[in-house]
Amino acid sequence: MNPIKVRNLEIGTGIPKICVPIVDKTKEDILQSATEICKTPAELVEWRADWFEQVFEIEAVKEVLHDLRTILEERPLLFTIRTKNEGGECEIRFSKYREILLQVAQTKLVDMIDVEVYLHEQVPELIQELKEKEMMVVGSNHDFEKTPQKREMMQTLGYMQYIGADISKLAVMPQNKQDVLALLSATENMLTTYESGPVITMSMSSKGCVSRVAGETFGSCVTFGSLGKASAPGQMNVWDLKKVLEILHHTMEE
Repeated sequence: MNPIKVRNLEIGTGIPKICVPIVDKTKEDILQSATEICKTPAELVEWRADWFEQVFEIEAVKEVLHDLRTILEERPLLFTIRTKNEGGECEIRFSKYREILLQVAQTKLVDMIDVEVYLHEQVPELIQELKEKEMMVVGSNHDFEKTPQKREMMQTLGYMQYIGADISKLAVMPQNKQDVLALLSATENMLTTYESGPVITMSMSSKGCVSRVAGETFGSCVTFGSLGKASAPGQMNVWDLKKVLEILHHTMEE
């Protein structure tokens, strides 16, 4: 795996980095959550802007970003609009999705932008436009119904890299323990078999919770924890997550 550096954070080495999403509707609540997150072990923050009640008003989005950047200081910030099709809150046309992401990239207030790679046939062009603005891209895909076959998951992660994503993110829903093992195996294969960039993978719900703490073993470089409301099923409290990750890390060093 080839690590990347975002501000002062190296992603793709050592203990998986903890990211806490902000899932609030109003500017006041978003900024309050950011302040609280800064008191936790979170190493990066995701603003799930699809929850924001003014997400379609670009000036309002920019105002929030400006204040978030001040509060978070050097913590990297990931900007995400998660669509309804992939478990988010937002019904949005691709043209508007593209417009908002490019406008956000132009501000230089965020460090990474999430792009759903199967949202539209023009996603590869969008990723290149973001890269031209010197923006790091997290290519993502979320399946809230099932876990695809291992080969298909690896193809998805590989496709994300092929179209220019700096980090590839895949989240799937397990129906049984074998599904969880398939996700972990696909992740490990990306790490050991391919000259790949960092990958983020997770098997959702309580069935897949082990995938959220096993990244150092299998190769997922970021894990998502919650502070209050979770953004996806199976997220652990950020404090518990930190504790488990450190225990596993120290045990692996022995």
